[in-house]
Amino acid sequence: MAEKNLDFDKVINRRNTDCLKYDFALQRGLPADVLPLWVADMDFETSSYVQEAIVERTKHGVFGYSDVREPYFEAVKGWMKNRHDWDIEEKWLVKTPGVVFALAMAVKAYTEPGEGVLIQLPVYYPFSEVIKDNGRKVVSSNLYLGGDNRYHIDFEDFEKKITDENIKLFFLCNPHNPVGRVWSKEELTKLGDICLKHNVTIVCDEIHQDFVFKGRHTVFAGIKKEFADISITCTSPSKTFNLASMMVSNIFIPNRELRHKFRKQMDAAGMSQLGILGLVAAQAAYDKGGEWYEAMHKYVADNIEFTKKYVEEKLPGVNMTEHEGTYLIWLDFRGTGLNADELEDLIIHKAGLWLDSGKIFGQCGAGFQRINAACPRSTLTEALERIKKALAEI
Repeated sequence: MAEKNLDFDKVINRRNTDCLKYDFALQRGLPADVLPLWVADMDFETSSYVQEAIVERTKHGVFGYSDVREPYFEAVKGWMKNRHDWDIEEKWLVKTPGVVFALAMAVKAYTEPGEGVLIQLPVYYPFSEVIKDNGRKVVSSNLYLGGDNRYHIDFEDFEKKITDENIKLFFLCNPHNPVGRVWSKEELTKLGDICLKHNVTIVCDEIHQDFVFKGRHTVFAGIKKEFADISITCTSPSKTFNLASMMVSNIFIPNRELRHKFRKQMDAAGMSQLGILGLVAAQAAYDKGGEWYEAMHKYVADNIEFTKKYVEEKLPGVNMTEHEGTYLIWLDFRGTGLNADELEDLIIHKAGLWLDSGKIFGQCGAGFQRINAACPRSTLTEALERIKKALAEI
């Protein structure tokens, strides 16, 4: 049996499938006909091996309480070792219905109401939401855009925020969404040593680990044992294989005490087994999805290079920040002279696009837009052409 779903130029009609990306514009206050390149899922069919595994499981017809056994862990273990050179142990694994759920459990497990949780804005907006919604305080050591067109960490400010705010928990995003950085081993080591010094637990959101286009992904917990002992590593096949609605994530917690506290909060939330189809999909993806993944990765890499060239040649006043990881491109429109509200109007009403506004990633993201490049080239081209036309009419 060969992989069947390798035509990434194929346009899949996702409308009227209860698709969050395409079918809920009106409910979100946007025109019904906007072209959406916002939420981080792909417009590609997943691996045919995954499709076939799900179909085969549904033939059984009984969907009672289910869990997975050793072959599931072996599939995950193989992927992490072969792709990221990280050796995991089965006892570390806690399965959750998503990374954001895991973030919320970590907030409850490792902090008390009113305490601060450290993040690095601009960053994936649920970081701030799960902190605030659980009665904790958002503390940010903002990233800064350097002269090399890449975002950087202000390590002095990072440590100062920890000491000034008595921080006990830090959310790390690597690769970073939305700014596209793949943090180097040296940068991660410096962060980790600061957190070790001040007894800070680190939740590492590594959900985009399989989307690295420059450099290589370094698993934070794999750098040294001391880092593994203070970290919760969040992974999922949802981004890599376009399985977001399957609600399955693999969370690794090597430290027994941290794992016990995390599981206690899951028990308090009433969370036990995951849905069997998500587990089947994840195992099939990690076992048999390699060919699909490699082809998809190359296609997305080409889309990113296409976007970079298009922005440089045809979108005056717009800058694409240096892109190292994720399939989410961070575009800087501040050179157009538009303020944040004018930019929103241009993108939505003049260009007819639904992107993610930079403001939702923190106020330091104002003037930016995040665009999803995991779509057929024709869709991406149409979006960029619409931006070009709208800018020309200013």
